Amino acid sequence: MLELAILGFLAERPLHGYELRRRIAALSGHARPVSDGSLYPAINRLLKAGMVEQHAESGTSAARRNVLSLTEDGRGELHRRLRTPTDHDISDSTRYFTVLAFLSQLPDISAQHAVLRRRLEFLEQPAGFFYEGDQPLRAEDMDDPYRRGMLVMARATSRAERAWLRETLA
Repeated sequence: MLELAILGFLAERPLHGYELRRRIAALSGHARPVSDGSLYPAINRLLKAGMVEQHAESGTSAARRNVLSLTEDGRGELHRRLRTPTDHDISDSTRYFTVLAFLSQLPDISAQHAVLRRRLEFLEQPAGFFYEGDQPLRAEDMDDPYRRGMLVMARATSRAERAWLRETLA
C-alpha cells in the first residue's frame, strides 16, 4: 500500500520526499504511521524499477532537495494496481481506502466500477467480529457494552458505505 500511495500522490504532481511523507501520513492516519525507514526503501525500489525518477532542485533555504516524479512505467503500474487490487486490498478498510483515494487516476470508469463492485460484494457477505460456533453474533446478542458498541458502529459504517457504493455505481 505504501508503494501504491507513493505512485498515487506522484501521479497528481512531483513531490519531494518530506511532502510525500506528510501526504502519506495524512492518508494513513495515526494507526499506520509512515517512517523514513519504510518510505525511503520503497522510494528506492520504485526508482530502481524505473517507475519514479528523481532530480535535485534548490530548496527554500538554499539546501538542495530531491523531487520525485512519476514515469510512464510508474503510471502503468499505478493503473495495474488500481485495476486489480488483491482480495486483501478489498477486504481491509485501510488498504481499500488507499485504493479508493487514487481510483480516479484509473482512466476507465468501467474498471473503477469493477473495483467498487468487488468492495460492495465483500460488504454484502455476512461477517462479524465475534462468533458463537460458525454464526456471527449481532449487536443485540452482546452483553458486553463495548463489543456491542463495536458492532453498532461497524453496522452503521457498512450501511453508509454500501449506500454510497450503490449510488456511485447507479
